[in-house]
Amino acid sequence: MLDGGNDVLDYLLIAIDIALVWFVVYKLIMLIQGTKAVQLLKGIFVVLGVWLLSNLTGLSTLRWLMSQAMTWGFLGIIILFQPELRRALEQLGRGSFFSRTSTEEEDKEKSIQAIIKSCNYMAKRRIGALITIERETGMGDYVETGITVGGHLSNELLTNIFIPNTPLHDGAVILKDNEIVAAACYLPLSESPFISKELGTRHRAAMGISEVTDALTIVVSEETGAISCTKSGELHRDLSQETLENILRNELDFGSKTPASKSWSWRGKKNG
Repeated sequence: MLDGGNDVLDYLLIAIDIALVWFVVYKLIMLIQGTKAVQLLKGIFVVLGVWLLSNLTGLSTLRWLMSQAMTWGFLGIIILFQPELRRALEQLGRGSFFSRTSTEEEDKEKSIQAIIKSCNYMAKRRIGALITIERETGMGDYVETGITVGGHLSNELLTNIFIPNTPLHDGAVILKDNEIVAAACYLPLSESPFISKELGTRHRAAMGISEVTDALTIVVSEETGAISCTKSGELHRDLSQETLENILRNELDFGSKTPASKSWSWRGKKNG
């Protein structure tokens, strides 16, 4: 019985050991994703592949060269990956290295702030804007009606698109994750008779897309500078910066776990 218990404990420790190693490898891969280190890592795999091939085929000269590369490879990795290693140590010191989605949440936080800053800037200057954020429902059909941008979401780029008399200012911008997918896109207009007559084409387009997809759409009025938001066929008007931020966090699941319905039921002025 004791031997059996020890065997189970040994297997459990082995499983934990393997799981921890794979978790660290996964975090390291996520850390270098999207950086120049990815290309360097591919180069290292090529060197390993050539070394293995030289051993299998008996190419002595090539094997010797690869052996030298493997011997000095550890030092080379430290030199080549110095920025990434430093960033990993910094995150480890902050306690964020083992955070499950720290990098993703940081990117999403930057996206939220970019949207808020852009909307506030345009609202103060009464620059009309129509921003649709793709969620679960694909919006490929509407992306095709516009001009592909494929740029990283930033306050400056998003604002510049809607500056009057620029080629892309007329139409909707479609966002997905941290990317501006397309601009000058055409959205379906709502035919609902309950929309206030004082609202223009942008608001009708925002309502229209919310009726056929689960997208979240933000409207900045050119006439009043008021910020509105639509989702699931509902229009909420005259949103403050705080309310807009709550909506983005709750509805897009950007870190906050507060029920989404709360941000839509208080403060927002519903169309009517």
